[in-house]
Amino acid sequence: MPKIKTFRGMESRKVVSQKDWLVARKRLLVEEKKFSKLRDQLNRQRRKLPWVKIEKDYVFEGPAGKVTLADLFCGRSQLIVYHFMFGPAWGEGCPHCSFWADHFDGVNFHLGQRDTAFAVVSRAPGKEIEPFQQRMGWKFKWVSSFDTDFNFDFNVSFTREQRKRGKAIYNYAPLEMDMDEREGVSAFYRDRNGDIYHTYSSYARGIDLMNTTYNFLDLTAKGRNENPEASQDWVRYHDEYKD
Repeated sequence: MPKIKTFRGMESRKVVSQKDWLVARKRLLVEEKKFSKLRDQLNRQRRKLPWVKIEKDYVFEGPAGKVTLADLFCGRSQLIVYHFMFGPAWGEGCPHCSFWADHFDGVNFHLGQRDTAFAVVSRAPGKEIEPFQQRMGWKFKWVSSFDTDFNFDFNVSFTREQRKRGKAIYNYAPLEMDMDEREGVSAFYRDRNGDIYHTYSSYARGIDLMNTTYNFLDLTAKGRNENPEASQDWVRYHDEYKD
């Protein structure tokens, strides 16, 4: 009979021989391969989504002045935008978006080799974004959409009237909203004529793939080890962890 042991902070686990563990691991491998194929299939479906032409001339505030949406492509044909929760007068960006942003500089080295640019957009003005970005030590391009409809058009910022009347749309559905900012990611394509198209957006749990820490933790016995009723309540700005 396999031994049942309880480890600190975890539910009871079977402890078996290496032979029995290998049987269980191979059984799970079959399911993992099925999942990988399903994910590939889903990615193909994502790439087949129709596009929407961007008709507005969005102009953002960057560290060196005004930049257009086209400028954010940096000469490439694809652009990924992370919608970072940082509203005017907040003083600091959202700690949970900051958790995600800690992973961006590393992938940014490689995205450019696949004809893809990356930028972060927030509604806070540049004078608030810049000191916070310096504090966090991030290098990625971060611009302000303060004087544009960009955040509202992509359903990551909400007016007081929308929240009051329950008309806020988030993750493609009406949602009772007690915040004026939410998180998300959007993808764009720019053709040879300079026309820009919106190809994809995702919100809420749809941005999990961008968080490498979670992908690592999902491999472990304890997993993300979060309180289901207060997910991410352990997250802090990276310069505030005590250990």
